[in-house]
Amino acid sequence: MNRRNFLLSGLALACAQAFGMEMDHHAKLVIKGGNAFVPPANIRLPVGQPLRALPRLANQTKEAGVFKAKLVAAPATLELVRGHKTQAWAYNGQLPGPAIEIAAGSRVEIEFENHLPQATTVHWHGLPVPADQDGSPHDAVQPGGSRLYQFTLPADFSGTFWYHPHPHDDTAEQVFRGLAGAFVVRDPKDPLAHLPEQWLLISDLRLDKSAQIPANTLADWADGREGQFVLINGQWRPAVAMAPGSLNRIRIWNACSARYLRLALPGARLFVVGTDGGLIAAPYEVREWLLAPAQRVELLIEMPMAAKGNKLTLLAEPYKRGRMATPEQKRALPLADVVLTGEKVATPAMPEKLREIPPLPEPTSSKRIVFSEEMGEVRSPKDFGFLINSKRYEHDRIDFVSVVGETELWEVINGSNMDHPFHLHGVQFQVVATVRQGDAISPPFLSWQDTINVAHAERVRLKVRQDHPGLRMLHCHILEHESLGMMANLMVNAAPTPA
Repeated sequence: MNRRNFLLSGLALACAQAFGMEMDHHAKLVIKGGNAFVPPANIRLPVGQPLRALPRLANQTKEAGVFKAKLVAAPATLELVRGHKTQAWAYNGQLPGPAIEIAAGSRVEIEFENHLPQATTVHWHGLPVPADQDGSPHDAVQPGGSRLYQFTLPADFSGTFWYHPHPHDDTAEQVFRGLAGAFVVRDPKDPLAHLPEQWLLISDLRLDKSAQIPANTLADWADGREGQFVLINGQWRPAVAMAPGSLNRIRIWNACSARYLRLALPGARLFVVGTDGGLIAAPYEVREWLLAPAQRVELLIEMPMAAKGNKLTLLAEPYKRGRMATPEQKRALPLADVVLTGEKVATPAMPEKLREIPPLPEPTSSKRIVFSEEMGEVRSPKDFGFLINSKRYEHDRIDFVSVVGETELWEVINGSNMDHPFHLHGVQFQVVATVRQGDAISPPFLSWQDTINVAHAERVRLKVRQDHPGLRMLHCHILEHESLGMMANLMVNAAPTPA
């Protein structure tokens, strides 16, 4: 049955006004006993508090070039709503987890303990780590267990990354209950090191009438979960301070399970200077920037000398992603107030060049990845089918094979009616073109990425080269879709030994 012929449940319609959304009438779904979440009016978080800096994970050694630390995933009781105790899952008792900040070329040794009631892993999203250190579903840490994650990063590798769980079937729940953290790798020759810098990790939070984090509904499994609170560094609509006339470096993470962030800051100038895999070649001015789930961006924000009310508003503008069971976003969502504070400053000169990005060589092989949906009447999550190359994920099946050092051309095709962010483990890739209605559109600049959005009927062509042998994952980063089958295994074989 084609999703365009489905009927939307009445309860999903009833929640449209509460979310400030409109229906996309061509995208409808029958959910038997439809149970889309309706946010309670009695639960509110504090608004307008000064932005808290993300706490750092402390380095337990003074050994040069080495970062040693301990990370614990465990249930945590937090007072998010005044007078209520919310049961969450957290790294080291913090929501979000402690940020990890290291220098390029560092040796990383993190002792991990799992105190959750489920098996889990720590996936180092975007980092070029060995396959057995990647935190894939094949290396789960059982409840009460522990393991040592250890890897050495290349000396020429830096950027904005993050870490989160990746057990099969339970990734979505573990993330929406609170498990995620930032990971920044510093370049010792960073051309933007002289600028003031702030980190904004954006996540979703859903709370029921008792201020508890509820389980997914069937509508969440269809569309991917979105909460009624969009948090920055664990806060709802905080105040971010910047000086009048200043040029600020802002790192932004989309750590949401499924929410797309079409970011805008009316009244300020925005320049993209970095993507998933670090800095681009030169600043690129934009009016807005779409950040799909799991993507990151580095922006330079040039603040005005004055603004109405002495503040600007960071917005998530509406973006239609083809939801099946819940309404599309209709109005812009305010994420934070950017407040002009302090003395006016002379805007510093913006660097004309940031770094060189050599293009990958011509590919010698290719792969074709096709996202699709297969479903009928829905009574349970198992009735949804989110597929890659017409197959649901199987834990022990090898779906693709690559060879270390070989440049490949991948074409990722979205044959479904919903946007899907494509993520490949263990590497950064270079997007060559996006094909829409037969027209190939080159990206505005060359960059390194590990996650790319693929909209309905789009084809994204990318070049990639694997540098580590072993088993890797590729999947949609709407976490519910990943759990329901939109994931595959890639075996990377060592390069053959020359005769």
